[in-house]
Amino acid sequence: MVACPDSCPELMLTLRIARPVSDLERTSAMYAQGLGLTILGSFQGHAGFDGVFLGLEGSLYHFEFTTFPAQPIIPRPTHEDLIVFYFPEHCAWQEACSRMIRAGFQKVVAGNPYWAAHGTTFEDLDGYRTVLVDGPWPAKPSTQSLKSGGP
Repeated sequence: MVACPDSCPELMLTLRIARPVSDLERTSAMYAQGLGLTILGSFQGHAGFDGVFLGLEGSLYHFEFTTFPAQPIIPRPTHEDLIVFYFPEHCAWQEACSRMIRAGFQKVVAGNPYWAAHGTTFEDLDGYRTVLVDGPWPAKPSTQSLKSGGP
């Protein structure tokens, strides 16, 4: 194991959200249209898996959607498996909500009332949920907001 020097550069992590899906092409199109994401890459037949990476160029997160054609995996999300995006500008939030509907997402009732009070919850073909919050992520979430189920 290599020891870290006394002063390491600031940690910048990249986040990948990997999910099995039932229809790779349709799911990829929905997220691209609904969230304005682009296809960053794809693969076929990698140990039997096919997949697509979607995100925004230069961002520190992306989605990976996969299928396993030889033995399909049935997605089993719950109503609390959420991806949450914060929109600091109300007009951008409104437009994103409209895009989600046009892309084929269904508007659903949030399982946690905090999300209903602060945004809109959408569900994809497999039951995965995305919340679009009308407002910015607080720089320092308060203990009270965390106790109340958000942000």
